Amino acid sequence: MTTKYNVGVIGYGLSAKVFHIPFISAVPEFKLYAIVQRTPSASDDAQKDHPDSKIYRTVEDLVNDSAVDVVVVTTTPDSHYSLTKLALEANKHVIVEKPFTLTQKDGDDLIELAKKQNKLLTVYQNRRWDADFVTATKLIKDGSLGRVVEFETHFDRHRPELTIRKAWKGKPTSSGGSIYDLGTHLIDQAVQLFGLPNRITGFITAQREIDAEDYEDSFTVLLHYDRLLVTAKSAVISPEENQLRFWIRGDKGSFKKYHLDPQEDQLLAGVKLGDGQFGREPGEKHGVLTASVDGKFSSHTVQPEPPTYVEYYRVFARALSGQGQVPVNSADASAVIGLVELAMESSKKGMTLPVVKK
Repeated sequence: MTTKYNVGVIGYGLSAKVFHIPFISAVPEFKLYAIVQRTPSASDDAQKDHPDSKIYRTVEDLVNDSAVDVVVVTTTPDSHYSLTKLALEANKHVIVEKPFTLTQKDGDDLIELAKKQNKLLTVYQNRRWDADFVTATKLIKDGSLGRVVEFETHFDRHRPELTIRKAWKGKPTSSGGSIYDLGTHLIDQAVQLFGLPNRITGFITAQREIDAEDYEDSFTVLLHYDRLLVTAKSAVISPEENQLRFWIRGDKGSFKKYHLDPQEDQLLAGVKLGDGQFGREPGEKHGVLTASVDGKFSSHTVQPEPPTYVEYYRVFARALSGQGQVPVNSADASAVIGLVELAMESSKKGMTLPVVKK
């Protein structure tokens, strides 16, 4: 018999509706047991959408429910530390949306609390399960590219007009801006492949001419390794029909990929997880592997079977039953926040900074 874990979701915004609840519901080991929605409306009511789940108005009511096994924190980043702490103190396992916390110190404090409570703590770095990143990882690890010397990872878009005014990611707060929103994805992927860098250079700015709220919508971060340079970049002014996603160069070959993984757009468009096309891109959008053999070049498209974000919750279910590790090590997620802090400091000082490895 499959063990069922009752999941309580804090928040009922885009993150909960699109990136968590569908995947929780897709894994047999999990039951969507409860949701915290403070202020429902006629057009946005968790109780109507999920009549079989309990609906709480306060976080305290949810974490005090002894039937809840796992708490998923999907609220704004400035609340991640306090809500995760509350859930851990109530003896719940916790999944936290990225960015993990606002500072590495806060992340490390939560890690220690989880150890003390003997509870699992993990961060929702779901883009480790993007098909293009899975492809890139395979090519690097199987030696198809040889020794990698440059790794570029991009989230560029052409959005010169300010379109996001209410979301946390578009606010001039300590948790706002592109570096916390998209930068945590790109830096996390680089750290997964290559570990912590030796040095970091950050350039964080606002590219939009109209920027009345004075927040930083773009960044370029350079991660310096021994004979390897990683460029993590996000721009909002990039007038290209086909936006670069990855460009990886090694001494035996290169991998170049345009376009973002389709899962987010499909989820927003209402595509169901059971649809056979979910997570799949048309062949013309697949990445291209170029191999160099004896001075001759050959190219072909490559794309593995997409794992989709369901895999995150499958791995977490196995971890809960003692079969393997959590999908994202919280120590890795905390280290990524440390790199974000260093990138911001580097940008302000206009200098490259060393990365102190623990």
